Amino acid sequence: MPRDLPIGNGRLLVNFDRHYRVRDLYFPHVGRENQTSGNACRFGVWTEGRLAWIEDAWEIAMGYQPDALVTDVVATHPDLELTLRCADAVDIDTDVLMRKVVVCNSAPRDREVRVFFHHDLNLYDNTTGDTAAYYPAPRVVTHYKDRRYVLIYGKVGTEAGIHHWAIGKKGDGSAGTWVDAEDGDLGGNPIAQGWVDSTVGFRVRVPAGGEAAVYCWLGVGRDYFETRDMVLSLGADPEAVLTRTRAYWQLWSNRRACDFAGLPPGVERLYKISLMVAHSQINHNGAVIAANDADIVEFNHDTYSYMWTRDGALVANAFDMAGYSHLTRRFFDLCGKLIHERGCFLHKYNPDGSLASSWHPWLLDGEPVLPIQEDETALVLWALWEHFERFKDIEWTRALYEPLIRHAGNFLADWRDARGLPLPSYDLWEERRGVLAWTVASVAAGLKAAANFAAAFGDVAAAARFTQAGREVREAMAAHLYRPELGRFARSIEFGPDGAARVDATLDASLCGVWLFGAFSEDDPRVVETMAQVRDRLWCRTEVGGVARYENDYYHQVSQDVANVPGNPWFICTMWLGMYEVARATCRDDLARAVPLLQWVVERALPSGILAEQVHPYTDEPLSVSPLTWSHATFVAFVQHYLEKLESLETCEACGNPVYRKQTHVHGELRRLVGSAFEPERA
Repeated sequence: MPRDLPIGNGRLLVNFDRHYRVRDLYFPHVGRENQTSGNACRFGVWTEGRLAWIEDAWEIAMGYQPDALVTDVVATHPDLELTLRCADAVDIDTDVLMRKVVVCNSAPRDREVRVFFHHDLNLYDNTTGDTAAYYPAPRVVTHYKDRRYVLIYGKVGTEAGIHHWAIGKKGDGSAGTWVDAEDGDLGGNPIAQGWVDSTVGFRVRVPAGGEAAVYCWLGVGRDYFETRDMVLSLGADPEAVLTRTRAYWQLWSNRRACDFAGLPPGVERLYKISLMVAHSQINHNGAVIAANDADIVEFNHDTYSYMWTRDGALVANAFDMAGYSHLTRRFFDLCGKLIHERGCFLHKYNPDGSLASSWHPWLLDGEPVLPIQEDETALVLWALWEHFERFKDIEWTRALYEPLIRHAGNFLADWRDARGLPLPSYDLWEERRGVLAWTVASVAAGLKAAANFAAAFGDVAAAARFTQAGREVREAMAAHLYRPELGRFARSIEFGPDGAARVDATLDASLCGVWLFGAFSEDDPRVVETMAQVRDRLWCRTEVGGVARYENDYYHQVSQDVANVPGNPWFICTMWLGMYEVARATCRDDLARAVPLLQWVVERALPSGILAEQVHPYTDEPLSVSPLTWSHATFVAFVQHYLEKLESLETCEACGNPVYRKQTHVHGELRRLVGSAFEPERA
């Protein structure tokens, strides 16, 4: 089930599903540990003898407040004559989930409404040895195990503390404490141990045609007293948490305001949501997590809650293009600490930087191999040079030269065969091993970046070595991976013991990498031929449209009609095609060819603005994980490429400056956000 509303602060990440139920609660790292194990935490109300959980007959509209990682949810139940206006935020300063529910009574009579919050927690992401208890002095429910504490508290009007509660066992035939809410009253069991859950409730009087607010907040920490004090400190003014978090995100999302140049409605909204959602998936130590949707466990018994340095590099590049270099420096600093002694990055890493699970073997056909995806090393160098060109942060970059840049550059230069091609590694889709066009193009880009850094820092010998190696990689790519018999580049190639080439002729959207990182120009005839086939043969011929990963893609496959549906449409693959249209545009009319592909993405986002990995080719339903950090970052990059190209296309004949400038006046944007406080008082 998609995660429609992620909110977080880099340490605590909370995901809501399409029914507005908390499904994931990650702490102390984004992506690790999931303190709910993906269990649904119910939310509902009782009035006049009827209980309605949020998944039962409510009409729900879910989204974010403007320019802020604060939810805006409206749920209406006509039969109950109730509307709930909800706002949720993870505090930017403390590890607290603040929830506000405004109960609107459309009935012509005063009523008591009881609001229930159920918490199905598995601390440390396992079901053994939890305790849940009610503490009467602060009127708080606590879940704890070892160094994990979750405290639940609340306020109605001037009264702080939980009104009633249920604590008990779950599993082994027991549905959980949420069943205790059906009659509107909770049993009040003070403690339970083992596999436990809890439900807390609040009573509020709502006048006829009026409204009343309920606040419930959940703090997470490593110690009871520290977590208790953090939670209780918010009791005087819980609204302040929402206010300061909203203000922070509105300033953050507008720190480098853009003129969106008449792009279709929804592009600016999705752009800002994409920035914030991608930010929510970045751990406080700089680890860029691919996706945090626990439901994928049901498909492959593992998750996407890891850092692949490839994904991280591409996400970092998007943030750099958008002007958020403070985020990307943390990622590159982490890469400097994680690089292997060989000068490469391994498969993937946990959010805390430790080595993650893998299916890439160190022994293959009886021979030792290095189980890597080489693009993960090369693209870190490429993205770091792109960062340096934009921000020129010399002192910071210089500290990374020896441990990261030169080390990885030497690896890329050395790890090649006699033809000049990189040795075989795993592809970006993690499905096959070989010498892949995407990987070879990234290696060329990584070597160029290493050469540029070496030259910039006066390492003349290394600059010459990396330059020569990069030239040899591009020449070998042209000689072996471009296949005249296909009229395009091949996805990959392998060489047998006799030197004979085995060509993988499958058409793959990753061939966009041939031009995306600069190995070949977008107007090179070989690139033009390749991209024409990508456009014609990988586009889904359904009402949904979009670009598939490759021909007969098996992953979450829903159709065997490969001629019309070569695979499910992926957001990133469709946007690569749009970015190609941007790259080759020489006038505004050319650039207009990319706009329908931007609009395609906007129309297939969830109503909240969330982008999945892929969508169903007939129904638009999101498939696989949602949100996917890479999808959101690629949308940011796509918009930035479009605006930068537009800025470069036309100049004023009189002054020589661009006719259009993408960056708007930041002073004016700040004035809009902070109002009269922006100007000092005048006598």
